[in-house]
Amino acid sequence: MSPASPLLPPAPTITTGGSEGTGCWPPSCRDREAGCHMGSTMEPPGGGYLHLGAVTSPVGTARVLQLAFGCTTFSLVAHRGGFGGAQGTFCMAAWGFCFALSGLVVTCEFTQLHSCLRLSWGNFTAAFAMLATLLSATAAVIYPLYYTRLECPPEPAGCTARDFRLAASVFAALLFLAYAVEVALTRARPGQVASYMATVSGLLKIVQAFVACIIFGALVHDSRYGRYAATQWCVAVYSLCFLATVAVVALSVMGHTGGLGCPFERLVVVYTFLAVLLYLSAAVTWPVFCFDPKYGEPQRPPDCQAGDCPWDSQLVVAIFTYVNLLLYVADLAYSQRIRFVPAL
Repeated sequence: MSPASPLLPPAPTITTGGSEGTGCWPPSCRDREAGCHMGSTMEPPGGGYLHLGAVTSPVGTARVLQLAFGCTTFSLVAHRGGFGGAQGTFCMAAWGFCFALSGLVVTCEFTQLHSCLRLSWGNFTAAFAMLATLLSATAAVIYPLYYTRLECPPEPAGCTARDFRLAASVFAALLFLAYAVEVALTRARPGQVASYMATVSGLLKIVQAFVACIIFGALVHDSRYGRYAATQWCVAVYSLCFLATVAVVALSVMGHTGGLGCPFERLVVVYTFLAVLLYLSAAVTWPVFCFDPKYGEPQRPPDCQAGDCPWDSQLVVAIFTYVNLLLYVADLAYSQRIRFVPAL
């Protein structure tokens, strides 16, 4: 890869290679105890069993706040705030998922058991923090939009339910901020040796997959993509790029980027370039076959029912197609500046 321009700050150095978590204790064990393996009852070579920095460091404090805000949010909703329908179920599922994974991360960090897991812990925590940020942000918008009102709902819910919903909305916003702070604290800095998923390129992979999920949700909601072969091609583009992005994330998290038979950085750049071309074709094809008068409707039909209109789904797909195209272009530009080194 070409070196970075002298006018730009140095790019992060990304470690690649085998799994980071093949030992049973911190790096001292991996360096000195060749017999350490998963499930071993071997004593640690030195230091305590518990790592207090997992909860007292800035990142640890952010994770503790995530647990507190997450538990408070879904407790308020489940107790008296109430939820229903697909929107409420999504919010509760998002908060529950983030709380469970945050609890696992804090537990593994505090007990140092993450070194027993056969995965790249740095990549895993960076990827999860970004995903949790997106999920909590979405839930923090959806729940107040559908369930929170200033006026009191009818009895038996009454003003108590309104107060609980307002409080849940506030804590949902605080939960999003806690995850965003973790992403900001753990993001790779220029010149820093870091895991791939902690870089801008790695974080963008999570956002690209998340946006693709929004596209898929709109496609299955009566978007009528099966009418033309051209719109079916667009669906194939979304699916192919999504699967490739998930594969890159999975390989990074599992720590298997060094055994591909080809440099990981070259594969990432080539795939991102192909994804830009594929999304560019979809960004041209989808609007033509959905909104051109020859094939579709240039304007929303007047008899289209709100919330159940194929034209609305087609518009959502078009908008997020352009969003993902911009994300892949930014990813490609940033990938040119990343310098990879083998893991030691």
